Amino acid sequence: MKCPSRPPSYLVPGLSLIVLLALAAASLFVGRVYVSPVDLIAGLASSHSTLAALVVTELRLPRAVLAILVGASLGLSGAVLQGLLRNPLAEPGLLGVSNGAAVGAVISIYFGLAHAFPLATPLLALAGSMIAGALTFAFGRTSTLSLILAGAAVSSLMASFLAMALNFAPSPYAAYEMSTWMLGSLSERSWDHIMLAAPFIAIGMLILAMMGQAIDALALGETQALSLGIHLNRTRILVLLGVGLAVGAATSVTGSIGFIGLVAPHLVRPFVGHQPSRTLLPSTFLGAAVLLLADLGTRVIPTNTELKLGMLTSLLGAPFFFWLIVRMQKTAP
Repeated sequence: MKCPSRPPSYLVPGLSLIVLLALAAASLFVGRVYVSPVDLIAGLASSHSTLAALVVTELRLPRAVLAILVGASLGLSGAVLQGLLRNPLAEPGLLGVSNGAAVGAVISIYFGLAHAFPLATPLLALAGSMIAGALTFAFGRTSTLSLILAGAAVSSLMASFLAMALNFAPSPYAAYEMSTWMLGSLSERSWDHIMLAAPFIAIGMLILAMMGQAIDALALGETQALSLGIHLNRTRILVLLGVGLAVGAATSVTGSIGFIGLVAPHLVRPFVGHQPSRTLLPSTFLGAAVLLLADLGTRVIPTNTELKLGMLTSLLGAPFFFWLIVRMQKTAP
């Protein structure tokens, strides 16, 4: 009996895009409050501000657009980092960027800036992510191993700051608000959040998209990459800058969302081979698709209050992580 053949690698980005578009369309019609598809389509086509039109344009469409932006940035960042570090377990949180963004947001909530200025939380979160990325590079610029160790140290430092902020929260409400933000969510996000994060995400993803040749060369080793004309320090700076901008901006408006950057590259790698640059585009599309699917899950799973997106991605991602470790142990020489 013949095993089913896998699709040609050049079709994978197209197939990933089709899956993404299908989930994006579904996200406009699925919600905790049911609105019939006929009413939604009629509301969009109408020039009047009907309830159905408002539900789509002010609630579900911004949520879908933000999910695509955030998931795409996480998927692309994970693919580039796995190529740069030559580590299949690498993901954006490894560099401390996500925890840095969380610290910035928590500072905004702790000192009450979020109530005085609604966009203070994402702005300070973005600043926190860039500071964390700068610290990681400052201590880990000499080699790949030192970059990984510096990222782990910065991530741990930022986590300790988060724990300290929770411990000394000025009120139970502030502690609750910090904890809720750190769980990650796409609910109650508006076009203002998208307008704030989108430029930084776009610039970061553009930088990362240009790293294909460098990470292909690094797959042969650092010495071989140097002989091929790859400037290692410049490559590390650009990757850290791209990840800091893209993931920092994404985290700044959604909170911490894990495992997307780890899972997306591994889902596409069996279909495109092991050339790192070939995983970049499909990982971008699939990262967005996986996050959309998880966000749909938060809406349809019957609970009294909506599940937090970061919690759901962690619940789904942790078993994948364990499976990946076991698979690596079995295939290791």
